[in-house]
Amino acid sequence: MARACGRVSAPRPRATRWCACRCGATCWRRRRRRASDAIGCRRRGRENGQRRIHDMSLIRQIWCLVLGAVLASALGGVAVSAWSLRDLLQTQAQLKNADNASALALALSQQKGDAELMSLLISAQFDAGAYESVRWRDAKGAQVFERHLETPQAPRAPGWFAALLPLDVAPGVAKVSDGWKSIGEVELRGQTGYVHEALWRSTLSTASWLLLVGVLTGVAAAAVLSRVRRPLDTAVQQAEGVSQGRFETVLEPRVPEMRKLTSAMNTMVLRTRQMFEAQAEQLRTLHHQLLCDELTGLSHRRQFVAELSSALERDDGPLRAGLVLLRLKDLQGLNQRLGHGATDQALMAIAQALRVYPEQVRGCLAGRLNGSDFALWLPAPGVVGDTAHALAEALRAGLQNLGPGVGVAMGAVELMRDQPMGAWFAAADAALARAELGEGVVLELREAPPSEEVAQGERAWRALISDALQQQRSRLLEFPLIGRDRQVLHLECPLQLKLNPVGDFEPAARWLPLALRHRLSAEADLQALALALQASQQDHRARCVNVAPASLNDGSFIARARELVQAAPAAVRRLIGLELAEPAAVQHFEALQELGRQLRPLGVQLGLEHAGAGLAQIDRLFQAGLDYVKLDSAVVSGVSADVSRAAFVRSLVVMLRSLALKVYAEGVTDALDAQALWDCELDGITGPWASAQGIKP
Repeated sequence: MARACGRVSAPRPRATRWCACRCGATCWRRRRRRASDAIGCRRRGRENGQRRIHDMSLIRQIWCLVLGAVLASALGGVAVSAWSLRDLLQTQAQLKNADNASALALALSQQKGDAELMSLLISAQFDAGAYESVRWRDAKGAQVFERHLETPQAPRAPGWFAALLPLDVAPGVAKVSDGWKSIGEVELRGQTGYVHEALWRSTLSTASWLLLVGVLTGVAAAAVLSRVRRPLDTAVQQAEGVSQGRFETVLEPRVPEMRKLTSAMNTMVLRTRQMFEAQAEQLRTLHHQLLCDELTGLSHRRQFVAELSSALERDDGPLRAGLVLLRLKDLQGLNQRLGHGATDQALMAIAQALRVYPEQVRGCLAGRLNGSDFALWLPAPGVVGDTAHALAEALRAGLQNLGPGVGVAMGAVELMRDQPMGAWFAAADAALARAELGEGVVLELREAPPSEEVAQGERAWRALISDALQQQRSRLLEFPLIGRDRQVLHLECPLQLKLNPVGDFEPAARWLPLALRHRLSAEADLQALALALQASQQDHRARCVNVAPASLNDGSFIARARELVQAAPAAVRRLIGLELAEPAAVQHFEALQELGRQLRPLGVQLGLEHAGAGLAQIDRLFQAGLDYVKLDSAVVSGVSADVSRAAFVRSLVVMLRSLALKVYAEGVTDALDAQALWDCELDGITGPWASAQGIKP
């Protein structure tokens, strides 16, 4: 048994923490815990209040300060005005009471001390005036006559107002005499209801005027804050643009403080832009040193083969293309007869004639395969014959100054682009071998067989593609892009069409060149976007679809794409990406910017695919509004066995990371290349190797 407070009771369980005396009081531990909890609650309340204040925007804080100052000024003005007016009216009421009392005493003094007449006069005065009470006392202080209102007049002002500003009006007192003899005094108190009424009306009028002044002040403050906010918002947007890789200068505002901030931001942007341009120039120099032939400046054999392999694997190339091989005959004999200088001039003449085509036509490839062999890739059907003849004429004119005995053999072929690379070089080598039998500049041309497009007619192909798009006989393939941890970052989703209702789905390489020719690429890209949105809404996986650069020429493409994206939930929008080939950043830069301005605020990511050395030629890459860049397989292929190529890839990554862009590699086929790319700090890899990995969504 436990004893406490003089009473005996059974002990309670310890978990209850109640005193054993059952007196209802909590034990000291519980009281201390409650006190500490209360202190903690108050502290957390203060911290939350301070956090809410700190989280408030600057403009909102200024607005609160302005409104608080205006409100405090208005309330203070009303209070001071009401208080001063109350004192004034109270003084006037006191003076009025004194004057009325003096006038009544003078009238009473003329009655010669007749009490009846004096009483009648006081009653008449009380009934005629707005008095609350009138008293007449004799010379000894005894009350002779008194009149007062039973129910004083209620003021029209609110009761709380009368209670807040009470009136203390002293009564008027005057002596009553009969000649030189004092016969008493009279005390008179006027009614004060009208004073509160006048004070209330005046307070309302003052408050109304101050409210009007406050509203005008608020409007003026809003105009001033709007002027202050514009340069502040511009500075914020400029800072956000820098963080997103967009380096834009803005006009300096007139506000001195904001002018200093904007000037500092512009200076930083200009310096960053200069650093990017210097880095791009270094990248161009590195590309020329590592991936190009030292003498001619053309791509060396490994780079040309990688670029040709990438061109053959793309979906957006033509159905047919051309390849021209050139060989300077008897290179060793020319060195002996003409010397190394003249031989180098001959090689430079060939390189100069070839360089014209890649510089003027996007997609053309030119390279030096070995000491005497050169190659030219023409990504267009039906042009290899004319191009080869024009090239032969240019070489005849350029080599004639070197003297006799300088000959060039040329083999030109045109094949379907789905042929393997070995078939291309075999056909061109066969034509080149026949051309070597002649003298001077000799061209051997192999005509391409008629294509299926020519056999069926362009109208028939256009009808097949249009019908497939209208009836939505389409689907998306899925190829993973994985990160370093083997997790899928997004799915690459090329579009396939079923041109024949009873046939199979055709890859984009089969129908996309025709769709580009017949201006149907925008419809195909929009259908791919709609399918990606639908699939991502179902499984919540990130997807990206390809957009042909030619689709940007369609004036309604961007608007229709925005409508499709806006119709999807916000969570689905963030899972979608759009990819354009590298030429889009050069040929359609403004349209690419507009696409980013329309879709990136909705959550859609924008990327550049098949990117390579041409990135260094895009002088406004930092303004393109991109989220990521995919390096072409021609750039990353063989990176594990080529130290110079790895250095070039690492330089590309450094330049793109400085623009806040993620960098991926495409077309990776080898595990050693994948590991070398991870060592180059890439963010993701796609290609046959990535598809073969055991990956997780």
